[in-house]
Amino acid sequence: MAKTQKLPASQKPLLDNIYVSNSQRSIAISLTSAKRVIEFLLGKSGSSGMALSFVGKAKISKLHDQFFNDPSPTDCITFPIREPEFLGEVFVCPQVAHEYVKTHGGDLYQELTLYVIHGFLHLLGFDDLKEADREKMRAEEKKWLKLLEKNNLAITK
Repeated sequence: MAKTQKLPASQKPLLDNIYVSNSQRSIAISLTSAKRVIEFLLGKSGSSGMALSFVGKAKISKLHDQFFNDPSPTDCITFPIREPEFLGEVFVCPQVAHEYVKTHGGDLYQELTLYVIHGFLHLLGFDDLKEADREKMRAEEKKWLKLLEKNNLAITK
C-alpha cells in the first residue's frame, strides 16, 4: 500500500497540487523532504503541481514494460500531463539509485534528488534521447541540484 504524507497545518505548502507517495520499503525516504524539494522546484519554475512516487523494482519494471516495451528496472519514469495546474507524474526507484551508488560511488540521497530533478525536467519538456538534448538536460540537472543544495534541500531518510 502506498504511503502518502501530508504536512502539518503549520507547514502547509504554498502549492496544494503536490502529491508524494512511497510504496517501496527497502530504502527510508522522508516524504516531507521530497515534498519540500518538489515545492521548491515548482515554485522556481512557475509551475503549480505534480506527483512523485517512490516505487520498488518490480513496479518500475512493470511500468517500463507496459509503456516502453522494456521490462528492465530503470531509475525514473515520467508521465507528462502539462495541464496548467499539473505537470504530470514522476516514478523513481530508490533500489536502482542504491545499485548505481554501490557501483559508481556517491551519496544515495543525492542520487535520489538527482532522479527527482531529472523527472521534473522531463515534465517541463526536456528530453535526453539525442546527445545535444542530453547535454542540455545534464546542465539543467546540475543547475537545479546546486540551487537545491544552496537552499539546504534534498531527499533525505
